[in-house]
Amino acid sequence: MVNLADARRVIAAAEAKAGQIGQPMNIAVVDGGGNLVSHVRMDGAWIGSIDISQKKAFTSRAFDIATKDLATHSQSGGQFFGIHASNNGKIMIFAGGIPLKKDGKVVGAVGVSGGSGDQDHAVAEAGAAAY
Repeated sequence: MVNLADARRVIAAAEAKAGQIGQPMNIAVVDGGGNLVSHVRMDGAWIGSIDISQKKAFTSRAFDIATKDLATHSQSGGQFFGIHASNNGKIMIFAGGIPLKKDGKVVGAVGVSGGSGDQDHAVAEAGAAAY
């Protein structure tokens, strides 16, 4: 299970990457149940992205998939088209959510929002790598 120390390590790595690319971000980490463990809003990050980062983390854990990949499959004609309307609006199909794995099992997720999809995904990858 992802604990607070794990979440802080993931967030620190993600913050470092966001600083490196010069884009302030919102970074959220959830545990295996999709519950928020920790969140940070970097100085200057959009307040509208607070909710999005948390929902990206939830989505990634709920379906054990990177939201970037889920987005690909949820377009019109895709096998998951309409999935964004499920779970009372908690599903985000934008890049930036990545599962956290331990011994090959998903135990949580990180969600990042505040830049382009590619930036969000890169920052989330940096966070996930620190787990």
